[in-house]
Amino acid sequence: MHEELKLDNQLCFRLYTASRLMTQAYYPLLKALGISYPQYLVLMILWEKDRQPVNDIAKRLLLETNTVTPLLQRMEKEGLVSRQKDPVDSRKVIVSLTDKGREMEADAAEVPHCITGRLNCSESLMEQLPSIATSLDELIGILR
Repeated sequence: MHEELKLDNQLCFRLYTASRLMTQAYYPLLKALGISYPQYLVLMILWEKDRQPVNDIAKRLLLETNTVTPLLQRMEKEGLVSRQKDPVDSRKVIVSLTDKGREMEADAAEVPHCITGRLNCSESLMEQLPSIATSLDELIGILR
């Protein structure tokens, strides 16, 4: 067998597994809020800056608009966001938080702290997390 084909030698498998397990860690916390992980990501974008075009949200998530649009439609049905045509450019759809979406921010503020607590990792790993994030940002930039 070729060494480079062993699963244990694959960075992609580690990234996939870490992503899947991290999303699983968020699941019970977000379920209590009544939202999915992708909805949480959209809400975080809108909590940073409300009233954004669909294209800007999709770019921030590194997704295509045709992937984000059904997600936003579900969020609108759930009363978290509203979507309206831009009065200046009717080709653009502007996404805004509803009162329900805005109010959820206070409840969601504990999610990152709970995740950090659930990691239950060594102090040295906690200290490495910022550099891991930086390395992942670099890798994402290369892959884009």
